[in-house]
Parts: sequence; C-alpha cells; structure tokens
Amino acid sequence: MKFLRLRPTTVVLSMLCAMYFITYLDRVNVSTAAVGFGAEFDLTKTEIGIIFSAFAYPYLVFQIIGGWVSDRFGAKRTLVVCGMVWAGATALTGLAGGFVSLIIARILLGLGEGATFPAATAAMSRWVPKENRGFAQGITHAFARLGNALAPAAMIAVMAAYGWRESFYVCAAISFVWVMLWMLVFTELPKDHPRISQQELDSLPPPKPKNKLPLPWGRLFKRMSPVIVVYFCYGWTLWLLLSWVPMYFMNMGLDLKNTAIFASTVFFGGVVGDTLGGIISDRLYARTGDLNKARSLMVAICLSFTLLALLPLMFTKDIYVSLACLATAFFFSELTIGPMWAIPMDIAPDHSGTASGMMNTGSAMAAIISPVAAGMLIDQFGNWQLPFLVSIVLLAIGVVLSFRMKPQNKFDYGKPMPPLNPKPSVAIAVNK
Repeated sequence: MKFLRLRPTTVVLSMLCAMYFITYLDRVNVSTAAVGFGAEFDLTKTEIGIIFSAFAYPYLVFQIIGGWVSDRFGAKRTLVVCGMVWAGATALTGLAGGFVSLIIARILLGLGEGATFPAATAAMSRWVPKENRGFAQGITHAFARLGNALAPAAMIAVMAAYGWRESFYVCAAISFVWVMLWMLVFTELPKDHPRISQQELDSLPPPKPKNKLPLPWGRLFKRMSPVIVVYFCYGWTLWLLLSWVPMYFMNMGLDLKNTAIFASTVFFGGVVGDTLGGIISDRLYARTGDLNKARSLMVAICLSFTLLALLPLMFTKDIYVSLACLATAFFFSELTIGPMWAIPMDIAPDHSGTASGMMNTGSAMAAIISPVAAGMLIDQFGNWQLPFLVSIVLLAIGVVLSFRMKPQNKFDYGKPMPPLNPKPSVAIAVNK
C-alpha cells in the first residue's frame, strides 16, 4: 500500500525505471544464455552474433514509427501493446529449437521493444519538469544498465539450477506483471490522474494545445541527423559490450561463475554513469542556462574519456586491467545518456517521441552491425582487440560531431501555408 501512497509523478517515474530494467534484462540475457544454446546448437561466433543482432532490425524500423505512434495514440496504449509483444517473444526464446527459431524470437522481441523508449520519452515530456529531464533520462537508463549488470548473475543462477530455457521464462513472467501494473497506475495526462495534487500539476509543464502544424518529417530528420550519428557512435560500443563481454571474459579463461561476476562489474559501471550523467547535465543547465554546455559539451567530454579508457585494451592481456578498462569505458559512455535523451525534448518538445525515435535509430543501426562485425572479426582473425579498435575510431567521430547537435536551437516547424481563396481571382477575371 505504500507504493500506492507515493506521489503520482514518483510512481510514473518508478514504473518507467522498472520498464527500462526489464527491457534490457530481456534483450541482453541472450548474451549469457549463448553459453548454453551456443553449445547445444553448435553455433559459430558469427552465427551467435547474427542472433544477437536479429533483435535490432525491427527495433530500428519501429523507432521512428513507434515515436509517431506514441505521439499520436499515447504512451499508455503504446507500452501496453509493446509489453505484451516483448513478453511473449521472451517466452518464445525459451522454446527455440535452433538457429532459425532463435532468430524469429529475437525479431519479435525487437518488434515489441522498438517503440518503448520513444513512448517513455513522450510520457516524460508531460510527467517530468523541464529542469529534471536529464535526471529522469539518466535514472531510467541507469535501471536499464542495472538490468545489464544483474542479467549475467541472475541468468547463470537460473541456468545452473534449471537450464538456459527457464531463464527466459522467468524474464517473460516479470514482463507480463509490469504490463498489468502499467495499465493500472498510468494516465496519459497528469491532470487526469485521480490522486495528483495541484502542487504537483503546477510543477509540471503546462498542458499545450495539440500542435496542428503538419510535421515536416524530412526537415526534422535533417535537424536530428547529427544527434543520430553521435548516438550511432555511442551505440557501437554499447552493443559490443552488451553482446560480447561475457564471452570475452570466458575467452580469457574464466569459468561461468567468475564470468558473471566480471561482466556484472563492467555493467555496474554503466549504472553509476547513467545516474550521475543526468544529475550533472541538469546541474550544468541550472548553473549556466546553456543547453550546449549541459548537453553537447558534456557528451563530447565523456565520449573522449570512453575512447581513452579503451586504448589500453590494445596493449594488454591482463584480465584485471581489461576489467578496469571496460568498466571505466562503460561508465563514461553511459554518462552521455542523460544529456543525449534530453536533447530530443529540447529540440522538438511537441514531437519528442518522434524525435527520440529518430535519435535511437542510430543505436539500433549499431545494434545490427556491431555484434555481427565483432563476431566476424573474432572468427576471421582470432583477435578480440579488433572490435574495440573499431569502437575507438567511431568514438573519435562522435566527439567531433557532438558540437553539431546544438540542442539550444529549437526545431522550427515553419508557418502553415495560407489557404487559397479563389474568389479574388474570379473577381479579377470578371473585371478583365
């Protein structure tokens, strides 16, 4: 009952944190389970990489579509439908009988999770004050990284006791429970919540009349293009780590239990980074009033430190040095999440779901290419350093392009065309 007495804004943010945790638990548990199904189905590293990336194809397609759907039909209905699909897909993964059925289950998972983050961003644009947007994006993504961090240990515990299939059934059950709770506690508009106080309403962005201007998709995509590319550069390293870290440590000689400990340590670096990133970005904005410093400059600095943290991996095979480098790199890369996910709300507040969906296509594209490219490089050259070398190059590109995002410049929708009035032209014709 204490949960029900929390402020509605706290409940909504808590539910979104839980959703981020569950979605990442459902999407990265496959990297740990690969130890089981890879051996059972006799799969190569390239085939495992293809299974990892299959999730990202529909995930990419449904970023922009899902953002538009959430803007058009609301975050509540969007997330209920998405939740049912991703929960069902997780259960189907446990029923897989080989390479093809694993691919199909992962595609369905990407279909279900494709609209989740854009829909969550659309909900935050109404339920979170502007000055707390960095924190809200940071803390929700921190729970996503908590899902990453707990997945290896939790999945290995279930796998050791029951098997790799059962680990997916447990995750599916958790997902279905979240969907039921979301239906009960969330309202699309804060003013419609039965328990919200006037004080809470006054702290939230005032309700806006629906923007009646047609959305210029091409111009918005062009405006968001630097943000998309920067997020692709970040996403390459993210998906490389999420997909291959457990097997990277196993390749260095660790057993299953110690692999889970080392992988979880790396991912806990991301939990801390996500939490601090949003707080730092909001404080920079409050202190300077400069969105460019609070968002773009912070992203550039953090990506630079990520790059520097990965460099020692090119020269060492010490497992503890590798652990420190990977955890540090993940920490700094995740510091960018709060400011990055606040940028779509800064640039296009009336269409934050669509804008954030466009941005997340960058990460989704990286999720398609990065795991497969890494698997191919490892199979071809037997070298686990080469995938990280690609990350270093892309991070350098991301640093340069960070300064092109310009979140302080709101998107200009333009003016509607004046309606045509045939009467004057008729009158002129008559006079002539």
